[in-house]
Amino acid sequence: MSPLQSIIAYFLSPAVGILQFILIVYMIFSWLIAFNVVNLRNPVMGQIFQLCRSIVEPLLNPLRRLIPSMGGFDIAFLLLFLILMWVKGYVIPLLYNAAG
Repeated sequence: MSPLQSIIAYFLSPAVGILQFILIVYMIFSWLIAFNVVNLRNPVMGQIFQLCRSIVEPLLNPLRRLIPSMGGFDIAFLLLFLILMWVKGYVIPLLYNAAG
């Protein structure tokens, strides 16, 4: 494995973990907003939600074009989470094993 591949494998695992965390925070925020528990007029909550949204929405939009939501349940969100789990559980260990 080349040094570039090992560097990518080394930094990809934490990046995917952080992305999974942001995805979960975004999901919880969207539920809290939908049930009117959190108000986006609160500046701190609004900034946190906008940060999560700016990271997650570009990843979800292509999936949403392929898979529409079903009765208020966002299948694209679930698919993105499963893809991230697959990358973290299969692709990254495969890269580490290729590094030797």
